[in-house]
Amino acid sequence: MVSIVGEVRGADDVENIHVINKTSKTYTITDKNGGFTIPVKLNDTLQFSSIQYNHLEVIIDKYAISNKAIRVDLEELINALDEVIVGNILTGNLMLDMENATDADGYNFYTVGIAGLTGKMRTKEEERYYQSKQFKPSIALGGAGASFPVNSVINGLTGKTKMLKKYVRMQHNDNLVSEIRDQISVVFFSEHPLDEDYRMDFWYFCADDPSFQTHCKGKMDDETIVFLNNKYIEYLRNINSTSN
Repeated sequence: MVSIVGEVRGADDVENIHVINKTSKTYTITDKNGGFTIPVKLNDTLQFSSIQYNHLEVIIDKYAISNKAIRVDLEELINALDEVIVGNILTGNLMLDMENATDADGYNFYTVGIAGLTGKMRTKEEERYYQSKQFKPSIALGGAGASFPVNSVINGLTGKTKMLKKYVRMQHNDNLVSEIRDQISVVFFSEHPLDEDYRMDFWYFCADDPSFQTHCKGKMDDETIVFLNNKYIEYLRNINSTSN
């Protein structure tokens, strides 16, 4: 097995592209210039993947071995619409027909006096947390002019707001755990042996760390790998201390 130097080229950013040797179960990521180094042998399969490019697999041939170098061109991922309809089509659905109308740009929820949702929809837990902090009709306490957001105060006293905030954080962590597992679980545990029964527990052990989101959200780079490596060592230490 030899280490080869590679270069990835593409129309967009070429940093942090995943390079996985599917044969030997090793992996790395590209630097800001698209460069990487990875150990290979003849006929190994390298997989290149990222959110902005189509996945590509390359078989290591004798030329890559002899030159100890490889260059890969990635194709930009383009999401095409299945069907486009041009023209005004009336369906009987008021909101849909308004969107299809020629002067639809002049209308919105506010111009027709209808309450509407804007922005990203909240999850069920986020909505409960949001509602728990809203001001409800106030009750005057201690004389005129002294009023309090009763619903928010009661939620605070009973701990409901704190509980819901914890649920929101847990849901976000669950989503991030699923992302990481889908991307690197196979490769990670090929280099970090762990019994199958402990693997899910390990991911939630990582998620319990207060810095989990900071190190792992929206990226899969060296910072994330270092964080997971450290948590792996800590997790094994905890298992051994418990068994002893």
